[in-house]
Amino acid sequence: MLVSEMLRKIHQPWKMSVAERLSQSELGRDSLLDELDRFFELLVNAVENGDNGWLNPILIDWAASRTETDMEVDEVTLSPVLSLIMEEFVRAAKVQFSPEEVIQLVERLMPVYHYSFEVIANHETLVRIGYVSAKLEKIQNELSQLDRSKSDFIAVAAHELKTPLTLIEGYSSMMGELVAKDEDVENKRVLLDGIKKGITRLSEIINDMIDVSMIDNDLLSLKFQPTWINRILDSLVQEYKNDLNEREQTLITETIPGTDEMIYADGERLYQAFKNVLSNAIKYTPNGGEIKLSGRKISDFVEIVIEDTGIGIAPEDQVRIFEKFNTLGNPMTHSSSKTSYKGGGPGLGLPITKGILDSHGGSIWVESEGYDEEKLPGCAFHILLPLRREPPDEQVSKLFETSSDE
Repeated sequence: MLVSEMLRKIHQPWKMSVAERLSQSELGRDSLLDELDRFFELLVNAVENGDNGWLNPILIDWAASRTETDMEVDEVTLSPVLSLIMEEFVRAAKVQFSPEEVIQLVERLMPVYHYSFEVIANHETLVRIGYVSAKLEKIQNELSQLDRSKSDFIAVAAHELKTPLTLIEGYSSMMGELVAKDEDVENKRVLLDGIKKGITRLSEIINDMIDVSMIDNDLLSLKFQPTWINRILDSLVQEYKNDLNEREQTLITETIPGTDEMIYADGERLYQAFKNVLSNAIKYTPNGGEIKLSGRKISDFVEIVIEDTGIGIAPEDQVRIFEKFNTLGNPMTHSSSKTSYKGGGPGLGLPITKGILDSHGGSIWVESEGYDEEKLPGCAFHILLPLRREPPDEQVSKLFETSSDE
């Protein structure tokens, strides 16, 4: 007897038995019977034509029908279903056929079963990959939205704080003028100086918040003008002279080739970037330590290196420090001072520095053997800047050409 004829003889008992085992409700059972009839007809065609590909349409449909709940619990439901379908073929065959005929049927159905299992597994994997990819994309979009919300909050909060800060600054200045006319001014001047320092520090934090928001939203605009890097570094050294003396630290400065050449850059922003790095070197180097400012010219770039003999940075933190709000050390050591030993901060300085240097077409990275407060391995911040000979803005370029002609 042909295998296709044997299958048709056991079609009805096979179908009812499979439906009974798979379905609990009448509604679900009716729908399942239709699917089993469809599977059966495709199976018979596959057997008669010797082509297992006849089963592809229903196998792919079944694989694609996995619900989101199935994906969540990672249940592979169709492989057990295929096994059950084949078991019921054998069970029904044993009732109606001889052992030899049952063996004949099983031998023909086994390749079909293996083929079906492979098709199901492949398409379930594709469906699973699609589901995971969609879920990851959704999570990424949610994280991006959260990051944008944080940036928006920073921008709004910074601008809201700026208004009362301006008022405080204005009234304190007027108070200073009144105190100047008073004979007993010493104590009052001390109080006003304290207010002024607080205002200055608050203003710096607010400006940092605004800068971070601008960098996050690609709104940081640079004013490219003729700039000399060595002049920026000289001014920076002078600014921190008192802090270095107070901390009994030695600053060694070397002549850096290329820094005396005129380039086009935003000098004010570069000063801010270098300042953030140097202040960190002072902050994380113990009293009596040494800081070195050196560098070299590499083709059309200049590399500035700020080294210290401080506590160093652990390898796992050497990338993280350039991400906003990532401060190292114990938060309880927080200090408003930019130069006190190991004083904490809001974690905005280095991310801003990176944003400024990236906008200039440069880069920054750090090298350190690790973190150790006893051995003091120190660290070296490398700043790479292009020696831009012309301003990137065509209108600015024409402006400077006109000025030089005059």
